[in-house]
Amino acid sequence: MSLWTWFGLTSGSASTGWPLKGDAHGQQGVLGMPRYDPAKCQDGCDACVQSCVTHAITFSPKLGENARPEVDWGRCIVCQLCTEACPTGAFSASEDWALGVKQRDDLVWAEALAPGAASDLSDRTRRPFRRSLHIRHVDAGSCNGCESELQALNNPFYNLHRLGIFFTASPRSADVLLVTGPVTHAMRAPLLQTYEAMPDPKWVIATGTCAVSGGVTGGNYACGNGLDGVLPVDIYLPGCPPNPAAIIHALLLLLGRAEQRMRGGQLER
Repeated sequence: MSLWTWFGLTSGSASTGWPLKGDAHGQQGVLGMPRYDPAKCQDGCDACVQSCVTHAITFSPKLGENARPEVDWGRCIVCQLCTEACPTGAFSASEDWALGVKQRDDLVWAEALAPGAASDLSDRTRRPFRRSLHIRHVDAGSCNGCESELQALNNPFYNLHRLGIFFTASPRSADVLLVTGPVTHAMRAPLLQTYEAMPDPKWVIATGTCAVSGGVTGGNYACGNGLDGVLPVDIYLPGCPPNPAAIIHALLLLLGRAEQRMRGGQLER
């Protein structure tokens, strides 16, 4: 008997029971998306705007001189610079990670946003895939940070297969196209070819801030600004990178086995 076999037998199951059993998702202590409380903003302060390298935090001139910053979490790379620069605590650190949404607008902070419209992922097309899902991943120019988190999905702790979700090498066997990266010009054609090769019905997940909005490199000489305008996106998952639990939540959200937690840029707690 090898050492690793003996170790496994004596240690027992290492897989988390989440989300099938309990709330022990294993993300305690993991730094997540900052929280924003505009009530704490100081008039005339733009420290957060100056610190944000991806322009996730901006001011709209039409709102007047005492306007509060506008925040687009779809552009946030979770660098935490805004939490360090903010003198009043309007931006603060958190462990918020379940950020997958069905509509891009739900990543934009709005103080009084109406409830989101119903998803266009119909029960008729989604029902056959509730218990099984095959994913084709395409790296469209990422830094490989998202790929590192995707690899973790198959480790003993997350064990994605226990949820009936698998990665496949062939787009002809895939139900979901999971895309990382800002979509470089060189990868645009292969990405479209992969999508066209998938059978219907099929869905697309923009995984990571680069795929959602372009991230740090979006719009430069070599790449675009994410998947919008390239492919129809069903789930947007920001993060740099999103952690494995966030990816699992997005996949289950697609299957109707999890609830969306962020609406109007605000996470339900």
